[in-house]
Amino acid sequence: MQAQREFVGALYRDHRTWLQGWLGGRVGCRETAADLTQDTFARLLQDRDLGTLREPRAFLTTVARGLAANWFRRQSLERAYLEHLATVPAAVVPSLEEQALVREALQQIDAMLDGLPAAARQVFLLAQFEGLRYEAIAQRLQMSLSTVKRHMKRALVGCLAYAG
Repeated sequence: MQAQREFVGALYRDHRTWLQGWLGGRVGCRETAADLTQDTFARLLQDRDLGTLREPRAFLTTVARGLAANWFRRQSLERAYLEHLATVPAAVVPSLEEQALVREALQQIDAMLDGLPAAARQVFLLAQFEGLRYEAIAQRLQMSLSTVKRHMKRALVGCLAYAG
């Protein structure tokens, strides 16, 4: 484990500035790029065997690209939530604390759904957020009822695995 930490430390010293600049060009914010750079190197410390790494910049780019995609998705969710709040009468707008809890819950749901195949994710969202019954989902997505049930089962198993 100590060798792993030393290797990541060397990668950090050699490539941090480059990676932060690369990320900055993608996310458009120096502070966010710095955070994502730190997250990239923190991810490398999580039980990865880096002994066979031949192309460090390509590897760092791959890890950072995934983290940046997650960041963009979270930003999109937050914007959608804020746009929704703008349409709600002022009398029923949740408190700032409640809004933070909702944003956190949305991010957790997004992370859970991220690991699902697209069809299972779509079936789950239609059932849970639009309240559609399986028959209506099958009709809307032009799938058989058994396919909808199979996708829903996969989504629910994914939820359990994420929660566990």
